[in-house]
Amino acid sequence: MAKTASKEDIYAVIDLGSNSFHMLIAKHMAGGIHTIGRVKRKVRLASGLNDQNELSLEAMQRGWECLALFAERLQDIPTKNVSIVATATLRLAVNANVFIEKAQQILNHQVNVISGEAEAKTIYKGVAHTSACQGKQLVIDIGGASTEVVIGKGFNALLYKSLNMGCVTYLDRYFSDGLLSIENFDAAERAAKQVIQPIQAEYKQLGWELAIGASGTVQAIQEIFAAMGENEQLTLSKLEEVKLKAITCKTVAALSLPGLIEERRLVFVSGLAILIALFKSLDIQSMGLAGGALREGVLYSMIPDFQAVDICQRTLDGFTQRYHVDTEQAQRVYEVVSEIIAQVSSSWKLDEQACLHLAKAIAFLHEIGLLIDYKQYHRHSGYILANTSMPGYSKAQKDIIVAIVKNHRADLVAKDFEQLSCHLEYTKLLCVIVRLGVLLSMRRKDDVLPKVTVQASSKEKKSLVMQMPDPWLSLHPLMLAELVQEAAYLSQFGWELKIERV
Repeated sequence: MAKTASKEDIYAVIDLGSNSFHMLIAKHMAGGIHTIGRVKRKVRLASGLNDQNELSLEAMQRGWECLALFAERLQDIPTKNVSIVATATLRLAVNANVFIEKAQQILNHQVNVISGEAEAKTIYKGVAHTSACQGKQLVIDIGGASTEVVIGKGFNALLYKSLNMGCVTYLDRYFSDGLLSIENFDAAERAAKQVIQPIQAEYKQLGWELAIGASGTVQAIQEIFAAMGENEQLTLSKLEEVKLKAITCKTVAALSLPGLIEERRLVFVSGLAILIALFKSLDIQSMGLAGGALREGVLYSMIPDFQAVDICQRTLDGFTQRYHVDTEQAQRVYEVVSEIIAQVSSSWKLDEQACLHLAKAIAFLHEIGLLIDYKQYHRHSGYILANTSMPGYSKAQKDIIVAIVKNHRADLVAKDFEQLSCHLEYTKLLCVIVRLGVLLSMRRKDDVLPKVTVQASSKEKKSLVMQMPDPWLSLHPLMLAELVQEAAYLSQFGWELKIERV
């Protein structure tokens, strides 16, 4: 009989949201947290609130039926490893106790209704633990009945508010006739601006360097941009363009936009109206997507190991442990790549620190596919990374890392670079540098390379001149042969590599 595995490192978080109920199940292992289960159900609890904030029995019943499904997965997880939080609708409902009492009977666990401020701070913690955090950042999460707006730095939320507006409540108030008209959008935007107005000056005064969206609305918009061939950054002009495309569909029932999934269609336009109002009121220039939010914030709070640490380093450590990476070789590759970056960054007008940040990740992750098989290991490595979360790295950074890891050796595959849009040329430049760094490190020993000088032309000429000592090359015919082969590979990429003996 098989030995029963310990469940002490399995955790579950349930988020009773105003639009959807979510359950996240994760395992703490290899220095990180790894999702092993997700269940999501559209409950639209907020649509059951009337003008007196009474929650209808019908809405409650939808919630209880969902929780009965969740209960099945909870029964094997230690009670201390389970956390259940309820948000805006159950904060507002005057008869919330009726729903909560039965919910606790179904789940056999305590349900905690958290305050709006606690929700905002927890959302920020989830973002800080899963996203590329740089300087002060504005985090926005549009929920079903509330919208959380936070400015934080590192792991600390500096300014946090929960606003009484959400995609479910605004759908019922401003799109109740089902029409996608300019009048309905304008009414929703005006109402949202009135809610935002009291916090407007304080937030703009504190300021931020980076804006991140942690909601389904932002994710849905990014998926629309991807389907349209646009880069993933949200701007006001692009949001207005999406709004105009939605209006041409005339009704919510007929709403059809490239990349918009059916599950998101109903509450998409109300969320979009709120987001446009936030962009206008707070003068947001651009926005990316967070890697996590409330559920992740609750989860990381439950595990003592996760304090204020370098998220990117924790991600790299998790991969190197799990895939038994030769970290000495990874460091060797990183050092060689760093030297080349220093030599070409001026000619190619590269941000050296940004390059080094990505180069470190690539150096430590490019060989994870060796655990599967040497043949085509670079493709295995890329596949693993493409299908694994990378907390601390933005979607754009992850896409760049995956493309380069897949192409750090052998033939270059043009289609791997097609989805990089505005990052395409930058990725190609970094890929050339990484390929040379990996090749020059192939002996997997320290102090075996002579001084290597790399001279770069302008970006447009796409050529590199590598100078190496003639006596050393004469004693290392295999390295010379590999460099000649690399020149052939790069020529297929439209690049010229010259090897000069000095």
